[in-house]
Amino acid sequence: MPQQARKDIGQALYTAQQGLTDPAVKPLKGFGGTRVMEIVERYRADAYRAVYAAQFENAVYVLHVFQKKSKSGIATPKHEIDLIRRRLAEAERHYRERQN
Repeated sequence: MPQQARKDIGQALYTAQQGLTDPAVKPLKGFGGTRVMEIVERYRADAYRAVYAAQFENAVYVLHVFQKKSKSGIATPKHEIDLIRRRLAEAERHYRERQN
């Protein structure tokens, strides 16, 4: 990932840690509102995504970061969504364990 894209995504994640929402962030469809957020970053002709969960108190879990290479429209590919779902479940388990 290009340095500038990493910097911009890092800034958006820092904003999330502050309890705010960066303008480059939107809810990821299919996850019920604002449970899972997607950072949309364009660099030159490429598109990058970072997906995170911030519904936890005092924690932001980065679930996935990838270069968007859409072959059919703008939808996030199913295998990426499946990976995000698995990682969200792991983040929820990890968060619960930390609370005990």
